[in-house]
Amino acid sequence: MLRQASNLVSLTAPAVQQQHQRGMATLKSISIRLKSVKNIQKITQSMKMVSAAKYNHAERDLKQARPLGQGTKIFYEQAEIQAPESEPKQLVIAVTSDRGLCGAVHSGVSRNIRDKLLADSNLRENTKIICIGDKSRAILSRLFAKNILFVASEVGRKPPTFTDASKVANMVMNSGYTFGSGRIVYNKFRSVVSYAVDQLPLFDKSAVTSAPKLCVYDSLDEDVIQSYLEFSLASLLFYAMKEGACSEQSSRMTAMDNASKNAGEMIDKLTLTFNRTRQAVITRELIEIISGAAALE
Repeated sequence: MLRQASNLVSLTAPAVQQQHQRGMATLKSISIRLKSVKNIQKITQSMKMVSAAKYNHAERDLKQARPLGQGTKIFYEQAEIQAPESEPKQLVIAVTSDRGLCGAVHSGVSRNIRDKLLADSNLRENTKIICIGDKSRAILSRLFAKNILFVASEVGRKPPTFTDASKVANMVMNSGYTFGSGRIVYNKFRSVVSYAVDQLPLFDKSAVTSAPKLCVYDSLDEDVIQSYLEFSLASLLFYAMKEGACSEQSSRMTAMDNASKNAGEMIDKLTLTFNRTRQAVITRELIEIISGAAALE
């Protein structure tokens, strides 16, 4: 009788050992995943804190940059500057950055440009694109690689300055591309959790000189108009880059906060699964020990 019981135990030992190993492997995989999610949560929380500090700084800078962009926009409206019909060429400047993990900030700007160019074939043939930031270049180059005039990279690592905007404006002036009108597509900051894709107008020198109400401003010769166009282009770019930077930091802060919350929910579920699996393994081992002891009696 004892010999039969010992044979029974020896026959079932490999199966018990296999089940034990399978349970431990499941616990180990859950433990590794739980540890990785906790590390991700630490990273997202740190990125949220960094984005919050950068957002406060970007919001203060935006208040100082708004008069430059709004003043130029009001000048275009008061002088009633319109695009000349004889020049169908247009210029589109996409204001984004090189960094991601900030929601749909960059894709919204690129989508606005893409949809308008796809809707009109003539507009697509007569439009050149300038990408400020690699994110817009990566999206727009898939369909409009031939339309991209040049790309300004290394944007987003540091807060944009007027010197950066002046360099881009100088590249636009020296590119040799003549256009009748254009627009700067950027993200306009509204609140911490809200932003919207907006645009600023661009006009060539011929469009400004032929404006019907330009005579309101005295002593505007060609040199003064040329100098003002260079300054206004840099001012509009600086304002758009500040608006985009503030929208980017607020969106990244919100995205990292949501990622931290999602990681917390996943940690709770994995912890519950780990505890249930561990309890099941312990219960199964106790049953096997009790069954083996009972078989030996």
